[in-house]
Amino acid sequence: MRKNVIAGNWKMNKVLSEAEQFVEETKTRIPSEEKAESIVCAPFPFLPVLVEKAKGSDLKVAAQNMHYEDNGAFTGEVSPVMLKDLGVTHVVLGHSERREYFAETDETVNKKAHAAFNHNLTPIICVGETLEQRENNETMNHVEAQVKQALSGLTEEQVKASIIAYEPIWAIGTGKTATSEQANEVCTHIRNVVKQFSSEEAGEAIRLQYGGSVKPANVDELLSQSDIDGALVGGASLEADSFVQLAEAGAK
Repeated sequence: MRKNVIAGNWKMNKVLSEAEQFVEETKTRIPSEEKAESIVCAPFPFLPVLVEKAKGSDLKVAAQNMHYEDNGAFTGEVSPVMLKDLGVTHVVLGHSERREYFAETDETVNKKAHAAFNHNLTPIICVGETLEQRENNETMNHVEAQVKQALSGLTEEQVKASIIAYEPIWAIGTGKTATSEQANEVCTHIRNVVKQFSSEEAGEAIRLQYGGSVKPANVDELLSQSDIDGALVGGASLEADSFVQLAEAGAK
């Protein structure tokens, strides 16, 4: 039985005092980790403070990106060594905004996935198609290629431990949401790709999130689908009450 994972991606929002208040308001209200995982993906400057504030609770703290090298002359970058040292548990990789605005590629996502596992960080790997690709019936082929390249070279156990977030780009921050059937159709395809690419066991174990204008009003229907194991949430994760509702939905 796969455990749902609800991750709130704050993107470039909040100041430190707001981030601290959010953790204070949510850490005692979210479901226990035994029922569902609850994660906040916060900007780099907040991570050490939030990790400390969340200690002893079931709230986990993730980074929104990282470099694939352990150290070096990479001005402005943050390494997996730094994240692990802070107590971060997860890292978002290959979000469509990183791909579109900061030249992230399938190759760099794969390097980062390897680096994450080298330092016991769980990668949340984002894949998804544009509206043009969906309209041209290219969704399945595009997402399949992204998944295969992102997981390339990982062991079966690492694939099992990975999280893949299917985020149709046309639904991110637009208010549009893929229907639960559309979302599940792609997630089912991803699961089958993993089974063929790695193993039947890995395909059954890997957790697949949906992301794209998820909110308390639609999360139950999405999570009721056969191959959706959680959500990567943007705007609706910025408010404590909304995030708690989403986390509670994950535990049902």
